[in-house]
Amino acid sequence: MASVRLRGIQKRYGDNLVIKGIDLDVEDGQFVVFVGPSGCGKSTLLRMIAGLEDISAGTLELGGKPCNDVDPARRGIAMVFQSYALYPHMTVAENMGFALKLAKVPKAEIAERVRRAAAILQIEHLLERKPKALSGGQRQRVAIGRAIVRKPEVFLFDEPLSNLDAALRAQTRVELAHLHRELGSTMIYVTHDQVEAMTLGQKIVVFNGGHIEQAGTPLELYERPANRFVAGFLGSPRMNFIPATLAGEEGATAAVRLADGSIAEVAADVGRVRAGAALTLGIRPEHLRLAPAAESGIPAVVVLVEYLGDVVLVHLQVAGVDGTLAAKVNAGSAVPAVGSRVGLRFDAGHAYLFDDAGLAFAPSRTREAVHAGLQ
Repeated sequence: MASVRLRGIQKRYGDNLVIKGIDLDVEDGQFVVFVGPSGCGKSTLLRMIAGLEDISAGTLELGGKPCNDVDPARRGIAMVFQSYALYPHMTVAENMGFALKLAKVPKAEIAERVRRAAAILQIEHLLERKPKALSGGQRQRVAIGRAIVRKPEVFLFDEPLSNLDAALRAQTRVELAHLHRELGSTMIYVTHDQVEAMTLGQKIVVFNGGHIEQAGTPLELYERPANRFVAGFLGSPRMNFIPATLAGEEGATAAVRLADGSIAEVAADVGRVRAGAALTLGIRPEHLRLAPAAESGIPAVVVLVEYLGDVVLVHLQVAGVDGTLAAKVNAGSAVPAVGSRVGLRFDAGHAYLFDDAGLAFAPSRTREAVHAGLQ
């Protein structure tokens, strides 16, 4: 096992700067997930850590040792790719042990390492099969087993589940989490799927445009997003955003005016802006409540209802909002019909405010108390 330390890491392709000065620490034994939209640089950074891409500027340390110019084979890293990259003419056992064979590891030791890895992954019964006789999930386990037998200090995963169907992805996520607990190894995992990031990562690093938007635990990023990008990227469905202006502030609560003239209260510290400033109100779907139109709330019209089994997603049209908002309603609750008018309500402590640059305002003590379960 080893820690990973990045300082001022950059990557250029000609005049195009694609990784823009990354500073990041991955602790020994930590499971860290790089997440972000396609093209944000997360896979490129992973390949730089592996030594498959040169580092244009900055320093990379593995286990406290500089590794910028260390050959990939000597970095103590094993990488699992999106494509399984198995040799079709070899058996599972031969695929898993091939790198050890090239390294001239004794046959008996290769066989023992393969056996142990197969036992961890529960694929002992597949060792004599060839890849064409395996399912997608089984092939992915073989690819992971090929990494395990090398006993690396750091595991790198580049979107390893993207070729699997939804049910198998969910199952394999559980298996990967169990694998990390069993091995205790440092793991860095790249995905564009925020569900994978939230369920697997001890630490999540959100990338956008070649830089880090925010890094922290899943709960920190979900409840304390640093900006509108992070707030909108993590969560399914994503956070609702409503244009607003600051109407005033009283104590720990900010009052914002919406497009229809209604006033909403948010537990946020907006001291750095003045009344009339353009803001964005953010509310997660699970925190929106639907009330009859005659009651107070943000006026909305129901445009679509999705029944998802345990929850119902109600999509709503609100004045001044491009697209629709989403509200989560528990299955079995009264659900308004499409076309009906409702009022949207929420607690001040479960809403967010962002300035015109997209930066989040710090929560007031009121919201801190709500999130701590004190109110």
